[in-house]
Amino acid sequence: MPSPLPRILVARRLTQAATERARRDFDAILAEQDMTAEEAIAAAAAHQAEALLIGPKVKLDEAAIARLPAHVKLIANSSVGYDHMDAEAARARGMLVTNTPDVLTDCTADLAFLLLLAACRRAHEYEALMRQGWRKGLGLPDMLGVRPSGKTLGIVGMGRIGRAMAQRARGFGMRILYHNRNRLAPELEQGAEYFPTVAEMLPHCQILSLHLPGGARSGVLMDRAAFAALPKGAVFVNTARGSLVDEDALLEALTSGHLFAAGLDVFRKEPDYDTRFAALPNVFLTPHVASATLETRDAMAMRALDNIAAVTAGRAPLDPV
Repeated sequence: MPSPLPRILVARRLTQAATERARRDFDAILAEQDMTAEEAIAAAAAHQAEALLIGPKVKLDEAAIARLPAHVKLIANSSVGYDHMDAEAARARGMLVTNTPDVLTDCTADLAFLLLLAACRRAHEYEALMRQGWRKGLGLPDMLGVRPSGKTLGIVGMGRIGRAMAQRARGFGMRILYHNRNRLAPELEQGAEYFPTVAEMLPHCQILSLHLPGGARSGVLMDRAAFAALPKGAVFVNTARGSLVDEDALLEALTSGHLFAAGLDVFRKEPDYDTRFAALPNVFLTPHVASATLETRDAMAMRALDNIAAVTAGRAPLDPV
């Protein structure tokens, strides 16, 4: 007898709570390891799945979307970014696409600010010194960082996460500049200064933080000219997308001394990123973990399941893209 529950494919590993819900509320195939696009397409067809729950490893380009079986009604992406899939191609086939835009704002901003502080205060070098045994004291001019308090912070992308970053920066007395596709209303700006172009803003940024989507259509934002436009001694932070950055240009800016430091959570190629960054003492690195807290990863998975539950019950999706 067919199951009365909606048939779904969960093509990535979930937290325990979300896994239990998927098993309870759906006729679900649950991946033991994160699937590739080809594996997800084959499993969706075999299970007659109405919905897919995916993550960044399921790279659904236009060709892959075309091979999805027609019974797939929804692709639920369990993160805010969806540059690993062609949402327009999915919509052209009549498939709904959702993401999870509200649940990872604070954790992403927290990690971005951690990267900012760690880059400014040479956290990688200090921690390495301690792990090596620290047997020689530091003198007054030795291993000096830069003080983040009171600096001018430029934010590119003043959406939910960018505004949360600005909120944290205000606690450090920072002057906040921003560029956004559209200027915010005064109650959302909260005193932040708007620049209509990134190029106009860069020369004023002692610290620059990216908070906008990436992907093939976005192109490279930070190239050699952009890094050169920052003041000498600036700090660069990226928790957005590695595709926004010309990494050769960033490496040159860091090794030449034009940039004081960088804090990076994302890279053009993941997980096999350019290890030249690891060799630089003035770079603080994390492995794309901005949302990696128990609370947020639970919320991301649950929100994706909420979208699936709504659509398979005939209701509108909560978070259409």
